[in-house]
Amino acid sequence: MKALLAIDQGTTGSTCLVIDEEGHVRARAYSEFGQHYPRPGWVEHDPEEIWRVTAQQAREALAAGRREGMDVVGIGITNQRETTVVWERESGKPLHRAIVWQDRRTAARCRELKEQGREPWVRERTGLVLDPYFSGTKVEWILENVSLARRRADAGELAFGTIDSWLIWRLTNGASHATEPTNASRTLLYDVGRLAWSEELCDLFGVPMSVLPDVRPSSGEFGIADGAHIGMDLPILGVAGDQQAALFGQGCVTPGLAKNTYGTGAFLLLNTGDRRVESKHGLLTTVSCDASGQPAYALEGAIFIAGAAVQWLRDALGVVADASETEALARSLRSNDGVYFVPAFVGLGAPHWEAEARGMLVGLTRGSGRAHLARAALESMAYATYDVLQAMVEDSGVLATELAVDGGATRNDWLVQFQADLIGVPVRRPQIVDTTAMGAAGLAGIAAGVWRDAHAFREALEEPDVFSPQLDRQEREDLLRGWRRAVDAALAWARHGA
Repeated sequence: MKALLAIDQGTTGSTCLVIDEEGHVRARAYSEFGQHYPRPGWVEHDPEEIWRVTAQQAREALAAGRREGMDVVGIGITNQRETTVVWERESGKPLHRAIVWQDRRTAARCRELKEQGREPWVRERTGLVLDPYFSGTKVEWILENVSLARRRADAGELAFGTIDSWLIWRLTNGASHATEPTNASRTLLYDVGRLAWSEELCDLFGVPMSVLPDVRPSSGEFGIADGAHIGMDLPILGVAGDQQAALFGQGCVTPGLAKNTYGTGAFLLLNTGDRRVESKHGLLTTVSCDASGQPAYALEGAIFIAGAAVQWLRDALGVVADASETEALARSLRSNDGVYFVPAFVGLGAPHWEAEARGMLVGLTRGSGRAHLARAALESMAYATYDVLQAMVEDSGVLATELAVDGGATRNDWLVQFQADLIGVPVRRPQIVDTTAMGAAGLAGIAAGVWRDAHAFREALEEPDVFSPQLDRQEREDLLRGWRRAVDAALAWARHGA
């Protein structure tokens, strides 16, 4: 049976899966790697450690897959987005540790550019905001702060890449310096309208275009991985950033299809097809994939706190000993009895954008107890998703026809059903929740001829669980009215404080 090796290089570890042509995971290997915090707000990874760990897990997964009789025909790669590596072209040696997407060291530089009035111009070209989150100011920092880096970059001696490019370079022994549009669109250096690197943006951030990787289709040829590293020579045939890989893995390849990943926070993406939508609600315009792995557009919104709200109940308050307890507690109540939790521990993101907002519990009475807190925490994830999804619909005019969900919190059936009730369209949960790896495998499998397109890929997978809306309209409106009052209270606290 034909199969693909999916490399899922994440923020804390690397997972490698062998996925067969029927969508079954036939082998798995995983390992964490070190996190480095040299100063407050700085987050770094060792690129060499990422490479060693990833190559080792790929070797182990491939060996296990071949023992299962799998005919592995290609590699798909998905990766933590925005994390930045600069290395020597001749030796492949990193110039500096990788600067991770979470790193805030370039906040002052972003603020300086905003004060110069550059953000509207940057946003028009990139679909992004000026924030340390993205790669552009990270590359600039390395070139400005590592000895001789600027001179060497100008001389063509250095290469830049996000983690996908770094792995492709190492797997192919430097024969391929490449990325694809979903990762390129997160760098602040890529014009998402033209789907090309921008000389003007590179000039703004002082990044020579000679350091940039080739941009190739997400499903296609990226070079041959050397068997000396992973145990057999294999073509690299699919690459996408983690959230866009999940969007593809969930089959959201046509306009109106959306997915939400519920992790510590949540990432919600809505496919808008070949139409690039400019957001009026602070959402990002990003590049995703169509059914054949070619570029399409999506709107993206990040919810700062999702599963972290339940973690807070568990770790800080002791309301539950395990997150799984929240489902039974939520079911024990016939309603929320007017109790709402706005988990704005680090401010409110889209569509409210209030950095000074803080967490708030409202509607408590003497009869409120553990169950009310647990239910309010679960409900908060669904309400925040509703708010971002509505903002996306208002921005794009594209009605969401369903919502695909993944992430650890979606093991909670009560939450998934409440989400469907709230947004009024079916919610679809896959049987295999490794949707980022599945997306990478799907992109590679299409290029390898294993599947015709994303639709054929999805048809090969097990049927998902579908949760249909059951709540009547009036009850839904009453719940949303209460949520809006709670959010208004959090915003008032922020805006009318000392």
